[in-house]
Amino acid sequence: MNKKHKRSVDYHDELIEELKDHDEAVAYLNAALEESLLGDEESQEILLNALRNVAEAQGGLGKLAKKTHVRREVLYRVLSSGGNPELRTFTNLVHAMGLNLRFC
Repeated sequence: MNKKHKRSVDYHDELIEELKDHDEAVAYLNAALEESLLGDEESQEILLNALRNVAEAQGGLGKLAKKTHVRREVLYRVLSSGGNPELRTFTNLVHAMGLNLRFC
């Protein structure tokens, strides 16, 4: 493994570890949500990636699938970079992660 790849893996591992803290996860998702409101495709992918990372920190998509009663394969597709979850799916995911969605 080269140094550059190892560094990115280390960063991801550190991020997942930080996101195990509820307050860190909330701040991270709020920042991603704010960014996603720009409306372009790249900024919306940031929110889906953030949700994937928080789900991973909370035990993975398999565990989240059980909480939401949505098949794991569907969650992978919905939270992929090209995913486009329905509002109902999005709110179910947020609720299952123990989070609240608020607009200020």
